[in-house]
Amino acid sequence: MDMGLKGRKALLSGASKGMGRACALALSREGVDVTLVARGLEALNQTADAIRAETGGKVQTVAADITTDAGRAAALEACPEPDILLNNAGGKKPGDFRDWDRDEWISALDLMMLAPIQMMRLTFDGMVERGFGRIVNIAARGVKIPQVELGLSNGARTGLVGFSAGLAREGVARNVTINTILPGIIDSEAQRQHVQSLVTEGGPSFDEIWNARAAKSPARRYGRPDEIGALFAFLASDHAGLMTGQSILMDGGDYPGTL
Repeated sequence: MDMGLKGRKALLSGASKGMGRACALALSREGVDVTLVARGLEALNQTADAIRAETGGKVQTVAADITTDAGRAAALEACPEPDILLNNAGGKKPGDFRDWDRDEWISALDLMMLAPIQMMRLTFDGMVERGFGRIVNIAARGVKIPQVELGLSNGARTGLVGFSAGLAREGVARNVTINTILPGIIDSEAQRQHVQSLVTEGGPSFDEIWNARAAKSPARRYGRPDEIGALFAFLASDHAGLMTGQSILMDGGDYPGTL
């Protein structure tokens, strides 16, 4: 399928590894000029080189913290008029809500809710004026299947989804859409770090936890980052212009409900 994206420009945060990297690669394969933003320069450069080698596409990198004004300014200096915006960030470690003080909550909100909203604030009106825009957030299935130990993520990402759904209705008449992907367990470095954080002395090993999580899924496996990338590319495409304000689970059937 031709996604109709050749020549478009995309700005992607959290794009040096895992799902963000897969999203950048999927767009580059469609002829999109991609600007990758992440905090780690080495991983950024490795990803950029790999994408260029595979697709021959134009790839820029920005080593910046998107939760800061300076980081957002650097990203938009490199890609001032993006047609496609990916908001993607890692989560917080599991914990007990009794241990989370106000500073911890503000940090979570900055990372998973406020920074994406600020990026929308800085790009949405330009997309509307130009008559094309695709904004996609990567959140987590915890928005629909909250786990108590992931309360920081549940709270912040649910806030982002609520905000995005409201704003989405304001742009669709001008071909600007906003949607959110809710991944389940994905075979990524971030997932491995999460499972490692669950390992306790005398408890199940990393491999036991990892394999048990896969066995619990109806799919009996972890998702692949490239599967998220393919969904992202569709949401960014010309074909998805009527799809907005949606939160789309990609979790192998883990969510037991119908809505």
